[in-house]
Amino acid sequence: MKRRDFIKATGVGVVGAATIAAPAIAQSMPEMKWRMPTSWPKSLDTLYGGAEMFAKAVAEATDNKFQIQPFAGGEIVPGLQVVDAVQNGTVEIGHTASYYYFGKDPTFAFGTSVAFGPNQRINQGWYTLGGGREVLNEFYKKYNCVSLLAGNTGCQMGGWFRKEINTVDDLKGLKMRIGGFPGRVLQKLGAVPQQIAAGDIYPALEKGTIDAAEWVGPYDDEKLGFYKVAPHYYYPGWWEGGSMLFAFVNQDKWNALPKNYQAILEQAGAEQYLKDKKPTDAERQAEYDAQVAAMPKTQYHARHILLSSQDAAQKAIDQLKKGAKFEDLAKKESIDSSKDQGGDLGWFSPANMVKPFADAVAGLKKGETTQTPVQSQYGWHVIQLIDTRETPVPPLDSVKDRVDQLVQTKKFKAHQDELMKTAKIEKNP
Repeated sequence: MKRRDFIKATGVGVVGAATIAAPAIAQSMPEMKWRMPTSWPKSLDTLYGGAEMFAKAVAEATDNKFQIQPFAGGEIVPGLQVVDAVQNGTVEIGHTASYYYFGKDPTFAFGTSVAFGPNQRINQGWYTLGGGREVLNEFYKKYNCVSLLAGNTGCQMGGWFRKEINTVDDLKGLKMRIGGFPGRVLQKLGAVPQQIAAGDIYPALEKGTIDAAEWVGPYDDEKLGFYKVAPHYYYPGWWEGGSMLFAFVNQDKWNALPKNYQAILEQAGAEQYLKDKKPTDAERQAEYDAQVAAMPKTQYHARHILLSSQDAAQKAIDQLKKGAKFEDLAKKESIDSSKDQGGDLGWFSPANMVKPFADAVAGLKKGETTQTPVQSQYGWHVIQLIDTRETPVPPLDSVKDRVDQLVQTKKFKAHQDELMKTAKIEKNP
């Protein structure tokens, strides 16, 4: 029996008990290493950076037991063949846009965005809360993939053009980097759509292989240098009101994952929403004040002896009454890992302990030992209270990151609740 097994790492407060170490759940997690090709150049810190953030979130949640290594488009597979690599098992996971595979089946478009379709809020609301994930994953089964939401570009721009566009007739014969459903629409107007990976767009524009290209928006487009070779920039991008990005996982690899790893992968995508919702100073202070107010006022320093039966625990109590030293008895008899420290648990708050143990400690005075065995789900405890103190309050600067995480999590929950209130969700019977 390990000490942390009966110490509850609740993770609610801004400061934990000194006895709490790395997440206990990580102890039973298998070590895994996956490769994740992407459709993006490394220069794009929004898109490729999103894949890195996804991988980092998974590693942190598993105490680095589950590691995912992102690769730029072309490093393992071409940027527009990520789904193919996931499908055939060349890699376990890939970060890409579903509509790049429109040529396989037009249904792929609904995993990113469709022309004249919903904005970011509605698109993600449909996927996360309106049955979209279930519908799409049923479709993706045909390609041996499972989709995980892993980003959204927001509304996009209309693209960069080498020559001015003044009338619809100017689109006739225009070779434009745009694919999928939007490409079909422009094709009706006489344009010639081309599907080209991000890293190949600039040289194609520069050489005149294409006359125009759409990508995302000013921030990303500037990094790719389009303005240098195509000076005319138009908006809006009516074809992408809020494009979702997915991490596609090989179906067999997904099925083989422990359930907790599946949940961690699903939650990792939320990082993409949270990173853009940095708390203000006022929000951070308000959350810190609320957490401090909710902290237990008293901390306890105690020892315990954990035994497998009530009779054994009562026998230990009888020995203590006869003058046996608590530390020596703990080292000799306890089945808990704290036995090496004479049963010393250090300082802790009651909220971090299982309830029967916490209740028993709270009922003791300094120097007292429980007179009857205390039962928990882990066995029978004999407890000695060493001392108490007022709970130390950490300064805000020392727990800033943790407080920010709490604020962001609450914002994400509020965002989901708002989507549920405003969205009209209809499901076929």
